[in-house]
Amino acid sequence: MSKLDDLKKNLRGLGKVAVAFSGGVDSTFLLKVAHEVLGKKVLALTAASNFVPRKELDATKNFCAAENIRQIIFAADVLNIAGVKENPVDRCYLCKRALFENFLRLAEENGFATVIEGSNVDDASDYRPGMRALAELKIKSPLRSVGLSKAEIRNLSREMNLPTWNKPSMACLASRFVYGETLTAEKLSMVEAAEDFLAGAGFNQLRVRVHGKIARIEVLPEDFAAVINLREKISARLKSLGFEYVTLDLQGYRVGSMNIFDTK
Repeated sequence: MSKLDDLKKNLRGLGKVAVAFSGGVDSTFLLKVAHEVLGKKVLALTAASNFVPRKELDATKNFCAAENIRQIIFAADVLNIAGVKENPVDRCYLCKRALFENFLRLAEENGFATVIEGSNVDDASDYRPGMRALAELKIKSPLRSVGLSKAEIRNLSREMNLPTWNKPSMACLASRFVYGETLTAEKLSMVEAAEDFLAGAGFNQLRVRVHGKIARIEVLPEDFAAVINLREKISARLKSLGFEYVTLDLQGYRVGSMNIFDTK
């Protein structure tokens, strides 16, 4: 039996589920398979917040509309969650705990006893304090349970003609900031606008990391030359957003580059 078969069996056994749906590769795949297996017994739950780019929220709406999946979007005031705006090293835990408490409440109010989310087996390789919140709240992670990796999810998504199969990895905008730097709506908007500009310039996998007034651009090494060729336009645009210095990280894009500390 394949991992996909295992996943379908897992979901069928749950009977009725609310899916935490962000529009990323993993949650889109999970929602699609759940809907195929359970039909109307699936509800998509999406949080709209300062940490999520507007285009990502719009993508969730478009997908659910196209697939005829019921979706509930709730406004999450993440900057007012106790401790979050101070951006401590466990910010992700504080935020995810609050968000999933809301998911559980919304699910229960709509007759869904189980909430599932899209973590995969690769997620254990990075510092992810939010995983602790999922465990505490007993949120189920079917993709991890059946041993699916990101690469396998992308391959299956391509076979299923999902638009997200080759979508760049996404993380909340708060992950662009040095731990301990106060988060504000203005700073988050600066990052969103900067990354939108770079994406519009043709860069695919990217991050704009923030160190005070310094923007540190991460792209794939093969895109370095293109950044250099566009350096004047990139510098001018990012400075117009409020950054004083614009730099290119010579290590290139990598997951969790802000997590350079001992997490033990």
